[in-house]
Amino acid sequence: MTVFVAVVEHNSLVRAAVALGTSGAAVSRQIAALEDHIGARLLHRTTRRMSVTDVGQDYYNRAKQILSDVTEASAAAGESAMQPTGLLCISAPLSYGINRLSRWLPDFMAAYPRLQLSLDLTDRQVDLAADGIDVAVRIARQPATTNVIARRITSVRSVVCASPAYLAQRGCPQVPADLAQHDTLSYSYLSTGDHWHFRNAAGVQTEVRLRPVLHASNGDILCALAARGAGIVMEPDFMVARHIHAGELIPILTDWVSGELNVYALYLSRKYLSAKVRVFIDTLNKMEGD
Repeated sequence: MTVFVAVVEHNSLVRAAVALGTSGAAVSRQIAALEDHIGARLLHRTTRRMSVTDVGQDYYNRAKQILSDVTEASAAAGESAMQPTGLLCISAPLSYGINRLSRWLPDFMAAYPRLQLSLDLTDRQVDLAADGIDVAVRIARQPATTNVIARRITSVRSVVCASPAYLAQRGCPQVPADLAQHDTLSYSYLSTGDHWHFRNAAGVQTEVRLRPVLHASNGDILCALAARGAGIVMEPDFMVARHIHAGELIPILTDWVSGELNVYALYLSRKYLSAKVRVFIDTLNKMEGD
């Protein structure tokens, strides 16, 4: 299995042999024996080139994870049990990474110096297995949990707000339905699309269908535009807080609860959670949890 992974990653029997400190003939025999054992062809080999079959690609993905687990299991039996090692690939929304993760990641890195972090900040939904992500932080009402485990970390309060200049010119909405007559700025990845949901203290629920003047795939730009009078925005509290503190945005419709969201940590469904993923999720829960 180790030999096959090396061949795929070096895209060459010869280069894999050099990396493994063995001969090309020995590597070729190992691959042939593996294919016989599995009963399927893993590589297409000619005198000029080599390519991985579809079966081989699937086997490579699984074999790489298995070998990683074996390495980590061995490390966990020794001193690395207290000091997780290796590459930890994290995905998180751009604004959440900048506004929240950046506050405590330096201390996390100092606490686990043997970990190497790869941080992918994107608002798109990632495929953990296909994209090689160990743990993803996502903000949603309910996460898409196909083939992954979702651990809720905390709740996020959405705030509807606008700039003082906009409200002075256009007036302040008194009930959610009034939003339909205003310029709104919408987040492209909002799970409910251009339908904003509200609930008041009496339990009355309402939905407003909007026709936003602008869609954007990042919440920070929406907040910045709203602060400059471009329209009304609904964004998580951690994103609008500094604009509200600076007087650039004013919360509106405060008698209504809007956009109830949760922060989740997503990781692949496996029987044993790796040490590096476990310490990150535990730290995330400690720093961000309810």
